[in-house]
Amino acid sequence: MTSTALLTDHYELTMLAAALRDGTGDRPCVFEVFARRLPDGRRYGVVAGVTRLLDAIADFRFGDAEIEQLRANKVVDDAALEWLANYQFSGHIDGYPEGELYFPGSPILTVRSSFAEGVVLETLALSILNHDSAIASAAARMVSAANGRRMIEMGTRRAHEEAAVACARAAYLAGFTATSNLEAGRRHGIPTAGTCAHAFTLLHDNEEEAFRSQIDSLGVGTTLLVDTYDITEGINRAVRIAGPELGAVRIDSGDLGVMARQAREQLDSLGAKNTRIVVSGDLDEYSIAALRAEPVDAYGVGTSVVTGSGAPTAGMVYKLVEVDGRPVEKRSSHKESRGGWKGALRRHKDTGTALEEVVYQADEQPELGEYDRLLQIPLVRDGQRTDSVPTLEQSRERLRAALVSVPWEGLKLSKGEPAIPTIHLTKE
Repeated sequence: MTSTALLTDHYELTMLAAALRDGTGDRPCVFEVFARRLPDGRRYGVVAGVTRLLDAIADFRFGDAEIEQLRANKVVDDAALEWLANYQFSGHIDGYPEGELYFPGSPILTVRSSFAEGVVLETLALSILNHDSAIASAAARMVSAANGRRMIEMGTRRAHEEAAVACARAAYLAGFTATSNLEAGRRHGIPTAGTCAHAFTLLHDNEEEAFRSQIDSLGVGTTLLVDTYDITEGINRAVRIAGPELGAVRIDSGDLGVMARQAREQLDSLGAKNTRIVVSGDLDEYSIAALRAEPVDAYGVGTSVVTGSGAPTAGMVYKLVEVDGRPVEKRSSHKESRGGWKGALRRHKDTGTALEEVVYQADEQPELGEYDRLLQIPLVRDGQRTDSVPTLEQSRERLRAALVSVPWEGLKLSKGEPAIPTIHLTKE
């Protein structure tokens, strides 16, 4: 086990130490993760990172090395160090499963525990959920824009090496077909894909030698990168060497729409009617949508997906909402929170179209209509993960179904209100 205990902010532990000292650390509390608003221009968010968070919580243990680090830097007193040395989360966690949509105010994660056990998880929960949900939310928009065409995540070189693995997982959850990241393939079972870069072509004395070498190694079903020099000549050489059964050509530069049309016409004229066209190069959901009418078979997306396409964090917060069964709330300007332990359901039309998100006090669940669906599931009970946590493949299917339920206007890439409103049922 690699401890995740120090992947946190200093002040989490100083709050803990003070609460242990004054006796409030044992008070039963409820913490909630939610987003006050969606990133600018977004109509919905996608929950991702829940499984990674549960893994990280299981490894949130303070061993000798972690305790010594805290002692040497005088972060907390000896009493707090002794408590941390025995720390293991023993509370309950409920939350939206991965692949579920969320909206402003959705209670994405609910942690019920003592103050001491729950407060130390704040930074860990936010760092994982904010990152992964931002990536999945951007990736889902790209998948929708691609309209069923193959999507390859290839942003590893544009991200921190560990973040790249998490990005690949979040993008796959959102509907991407494959990733270039081999570690993501190993850890998460995600299909991996890749052939050759421009460097391989430049290594050889000419493009023809490079193509022959790649085909000899990978077979005629491979994808040849044809824009190192002249695209038209590159396609001619590719088909001449591989034959009409060439798997695909990739175009990584230029006006991709124009290039794709010309490539399709050329491939067809050469008899390579089944050769696919893959495009890449600074793609995002907007450029993918602009290419929808073009003869593109697959997209390779890098920088924009691993940076959340302009929204690298989901803006989620982790707030204390209940103490000793009593709702508490923050009233700071523009940083308000609604008190009390809450649940949520989503109402739908009989056609399956989502109507609204209803957030209610947990002890006052409204009567469920025929087409209503509860959103939170039990994730942890008495410190142990439940059997209801979905697999990555199940989460992919959940998101696919959820996006089908979104009103058509909510799938637009233009700015606007959230796809459905959030209704808060609160105690008077």
